[in-house]
Amino acid sequence: MTLQQLKYALTVADCGSMNEAAKRLFLSQPGLSETIRELEREIGLQIFLRSNRGIVITPEGDEFLGYARQVTEQFEILTSRFVEKRTKEKFSVSMQHYTFAVKAFVETVKRAGMDRYEFAANETTTYDVMENVRDFKSEIGVLYVNDFNEKVMTKIIHEKSLEFIELFTCDTYVYLWAGHPLAGRSVISMEELDFYPCLSFDQGNHNSLFLAEEMKSTYDYKRLIKATDRATLLNFMKGLNAYTLCSGIICEELNGSEYMAVPLKETEKMRIGYVKRKGAAISHIGQIYIEELKKYREKIM
Repeated sequence: MTLQQLKYALTVADCGSMNEAAKRLFLSQPGLSETIRELEREIGLQIFLRSNRGIVITPEGDEFLGYARQVTEQFEILTSRFVEKRTKEKFSVSMQHYTFAVKAFVETVKRAGMDRYEFAANETTTYDVMENVRDFKSEIGVLYVNDFNEKVMTKIIHEKSLEFIELFTCDTYVYLWAGHPLAGRSVISMEELDFYPCLSFDQGNHNSLFLAEEMKSTYDYKRLIKATDRATLLNFMKGLNAYTLCSGIICEELNGSEYMAVPLKETEKMRIGYVKRKGAAISHIGQIYIEELKKYREKIM
């Protein structure tokens, strides 16, 4: 088993197609396929299921690729540090779609400066937040747990050799456009919201109610729209008088003053925190980021 074989397998997984991976690697498709088969024979398991419609990663293959990604990324760190003599350190965070997590990242960059560090922030699905931390793509992953999803989330966190550290607890709020017909209310009920579209972040291949970013994921919504990014959701709020459910922690510096959070009558507690690799020490820059996140304890509405 070689490092090159691992990189080829990861490219196939990222492309979702042997043909596309071969193009990206400037290889022939038959040659790449044979290289992957040799790797599978050597390790004694099938990484990919092949069909005319492309490839599917097997459960055993998914586990193998997680470790393979760790090996290749650690090799890149060694190369950059000791061979190419790069001086900049890397810091990456993955997060659910929280503006306060983005704002904390902004403040971290300001405090640390960009002369010494290369930064990366990934707003992504709940599952990928945990996956990215497991695979060393990110040092820290920001997400929440509550009474409904705690058992499932704890199981996934444990299986990925991660640990969850709670930062603060907050209530559930309705996040909507300031021109929304319900924006003037002091509190809003789920019944009042039934007439309006509810917005939810699409969780992709892991679209489980337990992995939803929004509270009340089991509620029988009359109108539901899914999207993949925060900017699109904000446009839907304004254009369709839609809403979503959130922590109530909003950042006007990033989203502007056109949006607001109103308490939900049927509130539930969200325990917001971060995941990290189990037993791993947090880097200096990671500690700065956590300090910035903790500042929002005082801003909970």
